[in-house]
Amino acid sequence: MMVAMAGQGEVASVTERVPEVPGEPTNDDFANSVLDLVGDPTIEEVRLPNRPESARCAREMARTVTESHWGLPGALVDDAVLLVSELVGNAVRHTGAHVFGLRMMRRRGWIRVEVRDPSRGLPCLLPVHGLDTSGRGLFLVDTLSDRWGVDLLPRGKTTWFEMRITTP
Repeated sequence: MMVAMAGQGEVASVTERVPEVPGEPTNDDFANSVLDLVGDPTIEEVRLPNRPESARCAREMARTVTESHWGLPGALVDDAVLLVSELVGNAVRHTGAHVFGLRMMRRRGWIRVEVRDPSRGLPCLLPVHGLDTSGRGLFLVDTLSDRWGVDLLPRGKTTWFEMRITTP
């Protein structure tokens, strides 16, 4: 069963686009254009507007970086993209910010994703029950990441997660 993620609409992901005409740009070319348009979160923080569509954009950036640039295995890519969507969805729904930032880093054996917003309100890991229809975002982050946390800043916070990777 597929579960819709925050900000996911009826439109297919940019990274799932398959060229129909010979000579048309490939999936990698098209996916990399997302980074060209909005920025590369591995180089500097990418600022996104507080709109539901930003979750889709953040997922596309995360998939491009983890899959095309870092060459991570599919399951890890899918988990990282889901967790990015959850953190961005929380920033969109709960912070009241006009913009928020996305940053992605890789170091030996780990990836780290950060979502920064101007709210100092702390996210809350809620107990999850079988029939709950919301409140699962941090539960997923807690379950699928190796570590996660919140760093308070003078003006806002950074919510982050880290995942261990075993590829070179």
